[in-house]
Amino acid sequence: MSGFRRTVAAVTKTIDKVDEFFDGYAAALLARDEKAIAGMYAVPALILFPGTSIPVSDTSQTEQFFASSWSQYDGVDAVDRQVAVMAEAPASVWADVTWSYDGRPRERFCYQLVEGADGYQIAVLTPLQLT
Repeated sequence: MSGFRRTVAAVTKTIDKVDEFFDGYAAALLARDEKAIAGMYAVPALILFPGTSIPVSDTSQTEQFFASSWSQYDGVDAVDRQVAVMAEAPASVWADVTWSYDGRPRERFCYQLVEGADGYQIAVLTPLQLT
C-alpha cells in the first residue's frame, strides 16, 4: 500500500471516529442525559469562554452544568451538525463543530478530543464565532 493510501485511510478512520463521537454526543444532548454527556468529557478538562476559563476537575461539575442548562434548549428535539477536523496529533483531534437547530446555525465550538479508555473525550471546549 502506498504512503498516500495509508494516509487517506488514517484520515478517513479519524473522521469516522469523530463523527461517531458526535453522533453519541448529539443523542445524549437530545435525551437531556447529563450523566452520559459528563462521561464524554475528560477529567481534567478545560472550558474556555471569552474572559473565563473553567477547569473541570470532577465529572459532577459537567453533570451539574448540563442539568442546569437544559431550559435553553426547550423545544429542540433535533439537531444537525457540521464537523470539520482541524488538526490531529497522536491521541488528540481538534474538531470545529457547528450545531444547527430550528433550521439555522446556533452554536459553534472547537473541541479538542483526546483518547480515553472508551474512545474520544472532550478535553478542551472553546466557543467559536458563528460564520
